Amino acid sequence: MGRHLANIFRLGVKELWSLWRDPMMLVLVVYTFTVAIYTAGTAMPETLNRASIAIVDEDGSGLSARIASAFYPPQFVPPALISQAEVDPGMDAGKYTFVLDIPPDFQRDVLAGSSPRLQLNVDATRMSQAFTGAGAIQQIVLGEVNEFVQRYRSAVTLPVELATRMRFNPALNQSWFGGLMELVNQITMLSVILTGAALIREREHGTVEHLLVMPVTPTEIMLAKVWAMALVVLAATLVCLVLVIQGALRVPIEGSIGLFLVGAALHLFATTSMGIFMATLTRTMPQFGLLLILTLMPLQMLSGGVTPRESMPVFIQHLMSLAPTTHFTELSQAILYRGAGLEVVWSSFLYLLAIGSVLFALSLARFRRTLTAMA
Repeated sequence: MGRHLANIFRLGVKELWSLWRDPMMLVLVVYTFTVAIYTAGTAMPETLNRASIAIVDEDGSGLSARIASAFYPPQFVPPALISQAEVDPGMDAGKYTFVLDIPPDFQRDVLAGSSPRLQLNVDATRMSQAFTGAGAIQQIVLGEVNEFVQRYRSAVTLPVELATRMRFNPALNQSWFGGLMELVNQITMLSVILTGAALIREREHGTVEHLLVMPVTPTEIMLAKVWAMALVVLAATLVCLVLVIQGALRVPIEGSIGLFLVGAALHLFATTSMGIFMATLTRTMPQFGLLLILTLMPLQMLSGGVTPRESMPVFIQHLMSLAPTTHFTELSQAILYRGAGLEVVWSSFLYLLAIGSVLFALSLARFRRTLTAMA
């Protein structure tokens, strides 16, 4: 047993040195867990984050001041108060995405029961914010006007009052969701790429033949690749959680990071085995990349990270219960968003362990046949 463990450790160290000497893979690891995570958290298609807005207050009333104070971060930057003559130059220069023009006598007309019109100028070249922002501004203005009017008029009291409370994400900040879910997806993608590329790289460089004449077994070779690449991904995940998620994006982590890393380790046991299995089916990195696209896209889109599983057909729900990404997404959301403990996520841990064991056995059998064919 001691000799087997020593072989697994030394072979794993060899994998780490091989990765260290591969600058392109190192750049991929750094980019994946820094820039890609930050970009996903701040540039989601429907995210309204720090949109620039200016207000032309031609009324100068209490209602117009109330409307101007209703726009605040993180959805909007503090609005700039400008004159009518500054609207076109400011939008032409790209300083403002939205300009809200409040006409004269706006408050008086509202209290008189008439329907005054406000003008909202939108820079539609910024499409990701134009559509979402226009609707959000309309809701904000109508809400402020309705609350203002109720102070001066008797409002009809409804028999039922609906109180909406946003749990886990009170401000509905989509960067909280986008950053963490991108981290979950990148853990899966990078673990498959690193292990698959390691095997293909050895085949292209001819070092697999060297391993065949060494006193090591296929199980030792595969376990070494699994623990080495999993260690790299786990270390990058921890750094990303602390520096990018909590630091740059300021996303609060409700649960235990240590418990999440344990779940990530079980998930990596499955995905690294999957990467080795896919590498045995291909001969070159381009082939591996094409197979990777066909595999990762369904796993990520149907795991529940993009769309809730409850909205999917029942057949898809049952089918995706066999995928490790489904259970990893469930435990990640439970731990990181809702602060769940082991008593909640233990079933996901068991599923990942069982799925990983099956994938490891299948990959090992395929890996042995590949080594036998090469010998």
